[in-house]
Amino acid sequence: MTSKWFNPPPPAFTSFITSDPASEFPAEPNRYVLYVHYGCPFAHRTNIVYHLKRLQSLVGFSAVSIHRDGDNGWGYDGSSGSDSADPIYGFKNLRQLYEKADPEYKGGYSVPFIFDRKKETIVSNDSSDIVRMLSTAFDSNLDPDLREENKAGGGLLPAPLKAEIEELNDWVNEDVSWGAYKCGFSQTQEHYDEAMTALYKALDKLEERLAETKFLFGDHITEADVRLFPTIARFDMAYVTVMNCDWKQIRYDYPNLHRWLRHLYWEVDNDAKDAFKGTTHFDIFMEGYAKSAMRLKLVPWGPKKPILPLSD
Repeated sequence: MTSKWFNPPPPAFTSFITSDPASEFPAEPNRYVLYVHYGCPFAHRTNIVYHLKRLQSLVGFSAVSIHRDGDNGWGYDGSSGSDSADPIYGFKNLRQLYEKADPEYKGGYSVPFIFDRKKETIVSNDSSDIVRMLSTAFDSNLDPDLREENKAGGGLLPAPLKAEIEELNDWVNEDVSWGAYKCGFSQTQEHYDEAMTALYKALDKLEERLAETKFLFGDHITEADVRLFPTIARFDMAYVTVMNCDWKQIRYDYPNLHRWLRHLYWEVDNDAKDAFKGTTHFDIFMEGYAKSAMRLKLVPWGPKKPILPLSD
């Protein structure tokens, strides 16, 4: 991403939880807590994996409020499904947690991140890394059918497809996941036109790919599907209006992407304990983007149906 739009700060905490008991951050049950905001697409991807892997009994979970606490980052006020306070220390905002991890910390107070109760620090605030550590690190503590090595298709990141998945992740992240933000935060017509061109070129490419496959890499969900879903789920509801991504909509102009989205939302959850549908909060998307991201006073109405049924 270039400075012509905006530069999200690089992750400040980049350690990794592993299955090795001798590692700096071993995958011990009840040691870690995942922090998310239900409106954030990058936090959403980690929440999907958290539910796909059924980690509720192994890793703690905390959802912050939809509202910011001024310069203290996201707060806790008990609204919109959030907790009323941080579950570890009773803190009321994320600044307190970041400064607990590093008293000299001067960056932003972003989600998602994983906090280590034992070392009293943040392990990582990189959503891509969190997805991977949640995918595999705790497998020895899970039932055999939930372990990546035993899943049909080789799990979320099958070794034979790893390079291809990472290549797709790179351009999807740049032109779609961050692409919508580039459109919304562009300060000149030139930059907006450039961002819109890249975004819709990428969506066209995904549409063509899904013409011949159920998921992005065949008949099984991979990490690529998990990472793309939060953006596509938000597209018609929030990005079209709030981020000015109004050239084409998923439900009307991308039948294959629309089928893929609805299949994940309506059907996959039968076997995935609400990993997709249950982590998707349309009302929070709308208010969060309008009032927090864009600092608007009003929340747009539509579309009337957040997501269409499979029969449409």
